[in-house]
Formats: sequence, C-alpha cells, structure tokens
Amino acid sequence: MKICRVEDTITHNEIHKTIFFDCYINAKPGQFIMIWLPGIDEIPMSLSHIGSNAGITVKIVGDATKALYDLNVGDKIGIRGPYGNGYEIAGKKALFVSGGIGIASLLPLIKMYKGEKKVILAGRNEKMILFADEISKIAEVEIATDDGSIGFKGFATELMEKIVDEEKFDIVYTCGPEKMMRKVLDMCIKNRIKMQASLERYMKCGIGICGSCGIGKYLVCRDGPVFNDLLLKEIPEFGAFTRLPSGRKIRI
Repeated sequence: MKICRVEDTITHNEIHKTIFFDCYINAKPGQFIMIWLPGIDEIPMSLSHIGSNAGITVKIVGDATKALYDLNVGDKIGIRGPYGNGYEIAGKKALFVSGGIGIASLLPLIKMYKGEKKVILAGRNEKMILFADEISKIAEVEIATDDGSIGFKGFATELMEKIVDEEKFDIVYTCGPEKMMRKVLDMCIKNRIKMQASLERYMKCGIGICGSCGIGKYLVCRDGPVFNDLLLKEIPEFGAFTRLPSGRKIRI
C-alpha cells in the first residue's frame, strides 16, 4: 500500500468531486484502486485520471465517500492497486454511454481511444453532468438529462437508441447504473455491436479472495470490473440482482 498526499481537488457540485494524488499510478483505463481511509473504511474506486496526474472522481453515497469528498489538499490516504481488468480498445468508431458518475471510469479510455468517438453524458439534471467541456474538446458529446434542463430530455438509453438508428458503431463502452447497462447490452445484441461494460459490486479485498463481489460464476474484482458482451450474456444476475454487504442477493 502507498500513502498518498492529496495534491489538488475540483468540486463539481454538492455530491461530486475529483481528487488528485501525488502517487504515480500506472493503470489501464477501467482498472480500479482500493482506497483506505483510516478509521472509516477501505473502498474500491475507478480511476478517472491515470499516470502521474492520477485521480478519482467521487460521488457521495455513504460515510466513506463523504470522507473522500471532504478531503483537502495535503490530506493523506492509503492506496493499493491498480486491480482488475480494464477496457480493451477495439474498432475505429466507438460510442461511449455513461450514466452519472460512470463517466469517471470511461474518461481515461475516451482520452486514449484514437478512432472516431461519440460520448453520451447522462444525469438527473444539468448540474449532475460531469466533464462535458473537457470531453467536447476530443469527442462529439451528446447530453441527456431526466428533467431536460440541458440536451435530450430522457434517459441515456433512449438517446442511444436514437443515435444507433442513425449511425454505425464498431463498439460501445458503457458505465453507469446496472439497469441502464443491461438495456445497453440488449440494444447492442439487437444491433450486432460489440460492447464492454464496467460493473460495480461491494468489495472487501479487491483481489479475488473474499468472494463478496460475486456475480454469477465471476468475481467483479478479478474477472472484471470490465466485462464484454459475450460474458455478460452468460450472467442472469446482470441488470437484475446485486448483493448487500452481508452477501444477501436483492433485486435491483
């Protein structure tokens, strides 16, 4: 484990913040790290920035993420990793479908992808749309909001359906709520488009020992977090069930 110092922060809104560390993290887009907050918890986080300017983008959902959000320049945390399998770059034209904080996982891939690229950014309202200005410099951006405060009024999948009816893509990359990603998979199967998705599950160890992140016969930390369409089609739980910290399976 490395002890890293917070070098910079960007507050996006009242629940989203990007935190940059002084540690170099050599990772593939889509890999994750385990972040240790002494006295609070250790949690997995996708890397929104990799390399010498490594960082994460956090959304407040509980005590640990609130503690991350409240970090200031100079504060220290523990980091181990990176872990898991990242995205595989494929094709010459890609569609990126993100829901809310899911863009954090996709951002390094969008920057690295050399082909033609279109990005769907989706959120509840205009305030919840992240990295639009940064991404629009390197890719075509389409925005969807639940309330229509900016861009298309509706869900990311509704906008995606409209786009894939009009354009051909070699591959779709997606990260966001699992119900959304299930619909993305179904659309990709229907339109015969390859697809990769980054999944989220409760994790304790991050290295395939505890089994808490199981989905079907796979472990998200070891076999994922990025899965392709061929594997996702084999997992009945995908988009239907998740697990509580106790391990109990519940419907999404």
